[in-house]
Amino acid sequence: MSTVAPVAPALERVSSVRISPDNETTLAQLGLLAELAGTWSGQGFNLIARPDFEGNANLYLQLNQTRETLKADPISSAIPNRGFGQDDIELFGLTYLDKISDVFTGGALHIEPGIWVTQPPTNYPPETGGTQSGAQIVARMASIPHGNSVLAQGVATPFTGAPTLKTATAEYNGSAFPSFNSTPFPIPASGLPTLNAAGSSEKLTAPVAPGFQQYDLTVPESAANPRTPFGTSPPDPALPANIHGVPMQDVVNDPIKLLQKTVQEQVASGHTFEGTVLNIATQAKIQFFEKANAKAGDPKVTVSPTNGAGGIENILFLEGGEPSGSKGPNADTALVYATFWLERVSHPERQPFMQLQYAQMVILNFGILLAGAGAPVLGWPHISVGTLRKTFG
Repeated sequence: MSTVAPVAPALERVSSVRISPDNETTLAQLGLLAELAGTWSGQGFNLIARPDFEGNANLYLQLNQTRETLKADPISSAIPNRGFGQDDIELFGLTYLDKISDVFTGGALHIEPGIWVTQPPTNYPPETGGTQSGAQIVARMASIPHGNSVLAQGVATPFTGAPTLKTATAEYNGSAFPSFNSTPFPIPASGLPTLNAAGSSEKLTAPVAPGFQQYDLTVPESAANPRTPFGTSPPDPALPANIHGVPMQDVVNDPIKLLQKTVQEQVASGHTFEGTVLNIATQAKIQFFEKANAKAGDPKVTVSPTNGAGGIENILFLEGGEPSGSKGPNADTALVYATFWLERVSHPERQPFMQLQYAQMVILNFGILLAGAGAPVLGWPHISVGTLRKTFG
């Protein structure tokens, strides 16, 4: 008796003709990304270590208070991804343009065109938004004019309550990541590097002797200890003792304190929070020390952001450009992860407003320039935080 193999059902194909629907449908298709649409403006803080090629130090620590405008526009039709192992899927998204400048000089710091998309669950490969009710798969694609292209995937989830990152005194609300720290750390030959825990100081965690005094604000700026505003033309204002009541050294060690200060003030004045949180990363696992100022061998924790995936491409200048693929002395972008809170902030006696807060960590890998050949490659955190409000656009 012969048997006939079952016939697989025909895959459902998305039409090649994509007609843009009405605005209400377009926003509904964005799901948890819908409130990102619009124009946002506000202020924040940026910290980046970069090789000090022209000076007498290993690095220049650039610190900027920032002014930012982010404009996001819905894409008015579906974006079909053609299936082979399963039905076609449709992505929905927004294009965006982010511009950041220095508060005091107005000088340009960053411009970034990109796209946010949301994706339905799939079975080939198997991928869902995770276990939290209402979660959606999201991805951010960003082009940075330094010569980087970033794809960071993760999830969007609903949240209520004051947004926080985990610190010694507060648990997570929304974020998948521990609070940030700016101090450098060694890059191992293989395996995951270990990022320092929140509150760590460079003085107590220096990966190589004698350390980098740029992170210690008690040490004056000089040619041997360059940080903003040293050597800027026209001269930047001197670093303030604090930003919005947060001591500047605390800001350098853990810039998330600026976001938390804003939230604490809003909670104290009677505001409440609800909305959507976006957690994205360019890789599936990120390793941290559990406690501040830890040493090699101390306990670690591995964070696996839901659906964290993607990667970063750099121009050859940043990769080092060696035919063998070995890294050179230039700043190679190795990791990006971030949390964005889309917040509806309400008050019993005032009109509600929309607030966007974000904390983004970029790891730049480069060696210690003055140490010469064979110098260890370190991971240098480049941290950006901001508090923006939806505004007239």
